[in-house]
Amino acid sequence: MNRLLDQIDKNKLPQHLAIIMDGNGRWAKAKGLFRSMGHESGTKAVREITEACAEINIPYLTLYAFSTENWNRPKLEVELLMRLLVSSLKKEIKTLNKNNIKLNAIGNLEALPKKAHKELLDVIDKTKGNTRMTLTLALSYGAREEIIKTVKEISDKVKKGLISPQNIDEVIITSHLYTRDLPDVDLLIRTSGEQRISNFLLWQIAYAELYFTDILWPDYTKKDLFEAILNYQNRERRFGKTSEQIN
Repeated sequence: MNRLLDQIDKNKLPQHLAIIMDGNGRWAKAKGLFRSMGHESGTKAVREITEACAEINIPYLTLYAFSTENWNRPKLEVELLMRLLVSSLKKEIKTLNKNNIKLNAIGNLEALPKKAHKELLDVIDKTKGNTRMTLTLALSYGAREEIIKTVKEISDKVKKGLISPQNIDEVIITSHLYTRDLPDVDLLIRTSGEQRISNFLLWQIAYAELYFTDILWPDYTKKDLFEAILNYQNRERRFGKTSEQIN
């Protein structure tokens, strides 16, 4: 572990790391357990990875916790996930404050059950003064829904004469997204072996480096994270330019 940590260049860390936490259900199935056990074990990985990011000073971490499409899962599983969200938030508030981590959330939060929504807003409020790192949970989140919402908001402002169509640019669009207060994603990690984006931060990952691993989320550790970061640091990010221009 220390060997990996020593290899990481603290000056080349991703400023915004996003993770698609996939594989909870398959982890449980492989062990002959209920899917609920996979989700519960996944919360331990959330804690370990969040603390690891804070440890090496990654300022922004965004976790894909519940998508707009996840509402279509079996009712009992959705209810379990919402109960787990509430209990996890209650348990982690002390840890968040201890580690000086601010909680943030993006998505159609009004769609959450009232109890989960209330608990979420309470933890956000109680950690709003923390400055070490911003942990963002994507809940009831879908990138297409986010973009549709953004188009509607901008269209309404154009209709009211607040924005000229000729002035619409990346800055204006970005300022209407759920992630308006976050920088673009530098590194996107997906666990479980699936290699797709699944409607996550489509605008924000335009130039993100993508990293896929076969490890199921409950088994994902600090060591795995550090390996992903080292892989990221060994890549050349050109943003459309040539290698000669970058060098």
